[in-house]
Amino acid sequence: MGLLKGIDPLLTADLLHILRSMGHGDKLCICDCNFPAAQVATKTITGKHIQLSVNLPDALKAVCSVLPLDFFHDKPVLKMAPQKGLSLPPAGVEVSVAIDDAISLHCPSVEIHTLDRFAFYQEAEKCFAVVQTLERRPYGNAILQKGCVGPDGLDLRP
Repeated sequence: MGLLKGIDPLLTADLLHILRSMGHGDKLCICDCNFPAAQVATKTITGKHIQLSVNLPDALKAVCSVLPLDFFHDKPVLKMAPQKGLSLPPAGVEVSVAIDDAISLHCPSVEIHTLDRFAFYQEAEKCFAVVQTLERRPYGNAILQKGCVGPDGLDLRP
């Protein structure tokens, strides 16, 4: 494995190929180790299930360092929440905050929305691919919608 300058070493060749192959509007599911990633990935556009040996926040930081988000869409980032009537356990609250912090590092003004667990599974099946991490905290799952890189090299905004 060779490293590239300016590219986070967590971004494997397989993951970089997926990110580069995605078009604007395509979605990527980045999930925890308990997510049914192999099964969900079979229903995605590419059928790809990529595994990363890192926690979710580190994976999100790496991906968001190169992936433009879709600021023309009202919900370019989704994270999993419990179904109606349930609340996040303490570790779920912790990972939810970590998701916000990791994404905001590269996209500080993006709005992050929640989607209940079962709706999240359905949305993940519509993604381009699934990236599974070693995250063990519950509800450590996010979907990112790819935008465009503008003439200035940054995320294109309306």
